[in-house]
Amino acid sequence: MRIISGKYRGMNLAEFKGENIRPTADRVKESLFNILAGKIVGARVLDLFCGSGNLGIESISRGADFVHFNDISKDSISLLKKNLSRLKDNNFSVTVQDYSLCLSGVKGFDLIFIDPPYAKDFGNGALKIIGENNLLNQNGIAVLERDRSFTGEIAGLGVYDERKYGRVYLTFFRGVKI
Repeated sequence: MRIISGKYRGMNLAEFKGENIRPTADRVKESLFNILAGKIVGARVLDLFCGSGNLGIESISRGADFVHFNDISKDSISLLKKNLSRLKDNNFSVTVQDYSLCLSGVKGFDLIFIDPPYAKDFGNGALKIIGENNLLNQNGIAVLERDRSFTGEIAGLGVYDERKYGRVYLTFFRGVKI
C-alpha cells in the first residue's frame, strides 16, 4: 500500500497483517482519486472507517485542508498513528468511536469516505445518518466502498455514479433537498 500522488507520492504505508483486513487496493484507490481529482484540494475530508488511513492520507498528500480519521478498532488507530507520524502535516484529527457516535459529533465535510467491513452493513447506516443530518457541504460527496452494488434509497442523499473494479463497488452520493 502506497501513496499514489501528491507531496507524499511513493510513501509506503504500514499495513495490517493477516487476511481479515481489506485495505482499498492501489488500483481502486487510483481510480477513485482520478474521479475525485477536482474535489480534493482545499477539501474537508472524513475517513470514517479509516483502518490504516490509506484514503485520508492520500487526501492530505493531494492537498486536502483537513482530514478527520475515525475507526472503532484500537489496532487500526495504532497503525494509523504510525502512518501519520511520518507526515510533516498536522491538519488532521483522530477519534476512536463507533461510526454513529463519530457522525453525531461532526459536520461540514466536502468528502466522506465510507469503507466499512464488508461483512457488516454499517455503510447504509452511516449514509442514513449523513443524509438525515446534512453532514455534507454544498456539492459534497460521500463514497461508499463495498462488495456489491448499492440498491435502495437514502433520505437526503442521491446516487450519481457507481463503478465496479473486480469485486469492489464504489458508489458516489451527493446531498439532495428533502
